[in-house]
Amino acid sequence: MKKDDKFLHFLASHAKNYGFVFPSSEIYGGINSIYDYGQYGVELKNNIKEYWWKSMTLLHENIVGLDSSILMHPDIWKASGHIEKFNELLIDNKDSKKRYKPELLIHKRINYLFDKYNHKKKKDEILYRMYKSLKRNDLLDIRLLIDELNISDPICGSKNWTNIRLFNMMFKIPEKKLDLFLRPETAQGIFSNFSNVKKSGRMKIPFGIAQIGKSFRNEIVARQFIFRMREFEQMEMQFFILPEEEKKWYEYWKKIRLKWHLEFKLGKDKYKLKNHINLAHYSSSGTDIEFNFPFGFKEIEGIHSRRDFDLKRHGFFSKKKLRFFVDHFPSKNYIPYVIETSLGLDRLFLAIFSSSLKIEKLENGKERVVLKIPPYLSPIKAGIFPLVSKNGLPEIAKKIFNEIKIDHKLIYDQKESIGKLYRRQDAIGTPICFTIDYDTIENNTVTMRHRDTMKQKRVHITKISEEIEKETGLKNILRKLSNDLVN
Repeated sequence: MKKDDKFLHFLASHAKNYGFVFPSSEIYGGINSIYDYGQYGVELKNNIKEYWWKSMTLLHENIVGLDSSILMHPDIWKASGHIEKFNELLIDNKDSKKRYKPELLIHKRINYLFDKYNHKKKKDEILYRMYKSLKRNDLLDIRLLIDELNISDPICGSKNWTNIRLFNMMFKIPEKKLDLFLRPETAQGIFSNFSNVKKSGRMKIPFGIAQIGKSFRNEIVARQFIFRMREFEQMEMQFFILPEEEKKWYEYWKKIRLKWHLEFKLGKDKYKLKNHINLAHYSSSGTDIEFNFPFGFKEIEGIHSRRDFDLKRHGFFSKKKLRFFVDHFPSKNYIPYVIETSLGLDRLFLAIFSSSLKIEKLENGKERVVLKIPPYLSPIKAGIFPLVSKNGLPEIAKKIFNEIKIDHKLIYDQKESIGKLYRRQDAIGTPICFTIDYDTIENNTVTMRHRDTMKQKRVHITKISEEIEKETGLKNILRKLSNDLVN
C-alpha cells in the first residue's frame, strides 16, 4: 500500500472511530461513496458553514442569502444546459465489470509511460489529441487512443473494453406530469430567483446571492473518501455585475477567496491557482483554487465568470425579463454578468481534517494522535473535567459546565483518568480543557491545558468563559477578514 493510501485509510478510520464520518447505511453493507457525518463531524461541518456564511453575508453588505429547493421545474435544467451537456464519458471493462472515465485511464497511463523518462513532448502531444477529441466529442478516437496506449483494467489487467458512450450525471425522478431531477448544482436556484431577490431586497448592481445546499451527481468514479461523492454539499455565491466590470470583479474574487482559505493556516504551500484550459460552456474565464490533499493537488473551489449565459437562457425559456433597468432611464436595461465562487463543503472538511490530523512523538517516547483543527472550527470548544470522581470535585465541575454551556459547545467527562481524557480530546480537536482539582476548592482556580502545546496554567473560575471566547471565538477571525476587504 502506498504511503498516501495508508494515510487516507488512517484518516477514514480515525474519522469513523471518533464520530466524524461514518459509511452510510453501514449495518446493511453501506453504499459506495455515500457517507454520514457523526456527532463531531456535523459540528465541524456546521462551524465551517457558519464561517463561510458570515464571511459572505456579514462582511459584504451587498451579498444576501438564499435557500432554494432541491427539486425544481425540469425546464430549469433545459435552460442551464444540464440535460443536453451534463454528461460524462464512460467505458466498461467486460471482464471486471468495472466502469471508468476514459480520460482518467489515459492520464494515468501516460503519467506512467512518460514521466519516468521525462518525455514531456510526447505526453503533451497525447494530451492535446485527447482534449481535441473530447472537444469534438470524437468518441471513436478516444477509444483508439486507449488501444494504442495498451491500457488495461487496473483491477484485473483485462483489455476487453466496451465502446465509449455518454452518461448523463443527473438523478432522474420519474413523475406522471413532469420528469423531476435532483439538482446537480445549487447555482440554478439562485438564477431562477434573481428577480425575486432583486425586487424584494431592492438590490443594486453589484450584488451577490449566497447559498449552501445539497447537490447530487451520479458520479461514474466516486472515490477518495469524501472527496468525490454522489451526494454532497456546496457553498456558492453568484455575484451580479456590470458587463464592462467583468475582469475587475473576476480578479477581486480570486484574490479574496484565496485569502479566505489562507486564514485556516493549513500552510500556504498547500494551495495553488490553476487557470482552466477547457472552459465550461457557460464560462469565459475560470480558475480553480487547488489544495494538496493526501492524494495530490485537486480542486477545492472554483471561481468563474459565467457572463450573462444563465440569465439570458432562463429569460428565453421562461419568457420573463431577467434584466436590470437603469435608474431614471426606463428604456435603458441590460443583463448583468455573473462572477461565481463555488466551494465544495465536503472537500473543505476533508482538507481541514486531513491537514490537522497529526501523530506526534512525546518526550516520554510515546505517541499521541492530535487533531489540530483551527480552534474556531473545533466541534467541541472546551472540556470540563474533575481530577477525580470524588471529594466534591465532580459537583464543582458539573456546576461550571452547566453555567457556561449555553455560551460554548462543551463536553463534560469523568469516566477515565485525566491523562486519558486529555488524549481523547486531542483526538477530536478540542482546543482547551479545564480540570477541577483540590486547589479549586481552596482558591477557585482551575488548570487550563492547551491542545497544541500541552502547556498548562491556572485561571480563575470566573475567567473560564472569557478564556474560551479568546481562544476559540470566530469574531476575531471575521474582523481580520473584514480589515483585509477594506485594505
